Amino acid sequence: MRNLEGKTAFITGAADGIGFHSARALAKQGMNVMLADINAETLQQAVEVLKGEGFAVDGVVLDVAAREQWGAALDATLSAFDRVHFLLSNAGVSVIGGQQNIEEQEWRWIIDVNLMGVIYGCQVFAPHMKSHGEGGHIMNVASMAGLQGVEFASPYCATKAAVVSLSESWRSELAHSGIEVSVLCPGFAKTRIYDSYRNRQPQYGGPVYFDDLVKQKPSREASKEVVVTGVDVELIAERVVEGLLNNELYILTHPQFRQSQQTRFEMINTAFDRASD
Repeated sequence: MRNLEGKTAFITGAADGIGFHSARALAKQGMNVMLADINAETLQQAVEVLKGEGFAVDGVVLDVAAREQWGAALDATLSAFDRVHFLLSNAGVSVIGGQQNIEEQEWRWIIDVNLMGVIYGCQVFAPHMKSHGEGGHIMNVASMAGLQGVEFASPYCATKAAVVSLSESWRSELAHSGIEVSVLCPGFAKTRIYDSYRNRQPQYGGPVYFDDLVKQKPSREASKEVVVTGVDVELIAERVVEGLLNNELYILTHPQFRQSQQTRFEMINTAFDRASD
């Protein structure tokens, strides 16, 4: 997509953080934006802020893990803006802890949100993009943690690695239908990902707030510190726009992680050398 003026974007997890600031950045490019979020109150506040800034936006409550809600979300968007050209699958949660301590319902939760939520979005929006014939773009938010595993974050890393792989697969698969695919892999940014449990759905155990988790286990405070000292989310939003306009497959935001990736590539190359001995 080279011209965003008058096109429509649909963004999940859009009430704050990367989703909200991406909505603003895209609206500045002349796009209509439908904000989707599981939290109705913060969603309404986000919509009111952007409308107050003069942008063409609307909102729809959506639990990305609930497949049955996606059709209604698309219908609401079409009612407001007629067609959708860009899907930013941004909603995500984090589970932290040693692998032996992570319960099954936590695995189910993070897989359903981080992975199945991305899959459902593509299943619902890709056919619509194909049908209107104007082309489209799907951008999935993964993480640097999806490119290299991190200790005590295996559920998050595993789901984000899956999102990277899905995006690579869909890139060629959907190109034949005029749909571009990208994957955004940010490092630490100033979001509320550390407080993911605040919106945990009842079937996965219900909400728990970060301050209460810290009371139970003070070491959890470290997971907040690395996030709140990260880069401003406005910088991530700028890369979203750049990646969309340039049709980048991998959209990276933190050049300081280059060396760790190069080290990984060297290890892989060494493994190939051993295989060919």
